Amino acid sequence: MYTFEVVGGKRLEGELTPQGAKNEALQVICACLLTRERVVIENVPEIADVMKLIELLRALGVTVEREGKGKYAFRASSVDAGYLESEEFYRGAASLRGSIMLLGPLLAVHGRGVMPRPGGDKIGRRRLDTHFLGFEKLGAIVEHDAVKGWFQVTAPRGLRGAYMLLDEASVTGTANIIMAATLARGVTTIYNAACEPYVQQLCKMLNAMGARISGIASNLLTIEGVEALGGCAHRCLPDMIEVGSYIGLAALTRSAITVKDAGIPHLGLIPDAFRKLGVRVEERGDDLHVPRQEHYAIEEFIDGSILTVADAPWPGLTPDLLSIFLVVATQARGSLLVHQKMFESRLFFVDKLIDMGAKIILCDPHRATVIGQNHDSVLRATRMASPDIRAGIALLIAALSARGVSVIENVDQIDRGYERIEEKLNVIGADIRRV
Repeated sequence: MYTFEVVGGKRLEGELTPQGAKNEALQVICACLLTRERVVIENVPEIADVMKLIELLRALGVTVEREGKGKYAFRASSVDAGYLESEEFYRGAASLRGSIMLLGPLLAVHGRGVMPRPGGDKIGRRRLDTHFLGFEKLGAIVEHDAVKGWFQVTAPRGLRGAYMLLDEASVTGTANIIMAATLARGVTTIYNAACEPYVQQLCKMLNAMGARISGIASNLLTIEGVEALGGCAHRCLPDMIEVGSYIGLAALTRSAITVKDAGIPHLGLIPDAFRKLGVRVEERGDDLHVPRQEHYAIEEFIDGSILTVADAPWPGLTPDLLSIFLVVATQARGSLLVHQKMFESRLFFVDKLIDMGAKIILCDPHRATVIGQNHDSVLRATRMASPDIRAGIALLIAALSARGVSVIENVDQIDRGYERIEEKLNVIGADIRRV
């Protein structure tokens, strides 16, 4: 297990290029199981979670070739379905949240999928109902062994198209149902589908493979089942969460940073949400530039009430950046209410920021009020542990702005979502040592 030693208080300056989108990569890699032909994916982030998924596919019998930095070729021509029963598969899949999206392709192609309860961040209850209710609508049978912790999904008569109204716009649930429906008989209509850029990219890749999906970028998808899918080439978008992390880093450390190839058309509300916190974000083609600011002030609502930043399904604000907005607000003029609606444990890292001198009131598991300090009271260094990916990067940003040397333990969590983050940041002036 690794630790970061962070010397804070340094001004950073330079350019940073985001990796490929983690959440997209997990989906499109699973989609490679839907064809026996060759699929090439570029801009794959070489981070812990993605590499685990690739190793799971290798163990399943998928031929995987690394053709260059972030470029992988997959051919699922000889999948060993028996491997799903092994303890090795159980351990690997149980450690990775994204493994749940193997079920849809396995069900569509092999008529059966087995999966332990997937792992991932410990940020509260994370429902799986959407996945399984969608499979049942398509004609599958879902069984759960509560003792062993296994889920089994079978389609003895094949899958058939159906109309379904999802009670939750789950990104991974929508992706799983889409992948299963591409090879189902007849037409599937999904209402209240998630429409994040990750899902849009998955649909575009599947259409390139021969699927017939319409309504992309909306919450009403229509999928006409086809007999088979072929190969294709696909490129992942830049990771919007990493882009937002760099904007927050520039603001909190009072640095000038340019985010290259940011994928601005796919960022949604992210740049404007930072602007509401008083952070200057300039668009230069497809690059974002954050100039050095000594001070920034949080806006108020028109009636003078405290600004609220809250997550919502796309095109609302992604929950993965709320930890960044929270830490940026600690050094702003004004106050901010952060409302994390989707997960009840994601704000439980604020005690570490309070130890650093931040003024935060944790109202309840979903809400925290931040009283900004206008950079007049600099955060102080401390020792802390990263509880999950997004809290971990927020704590790293806080440590980079703090006075003194901070120690962040359990940075393996950060590695799950950010590729060699200390190397990237040290190039622009940070002082981070991996121990």
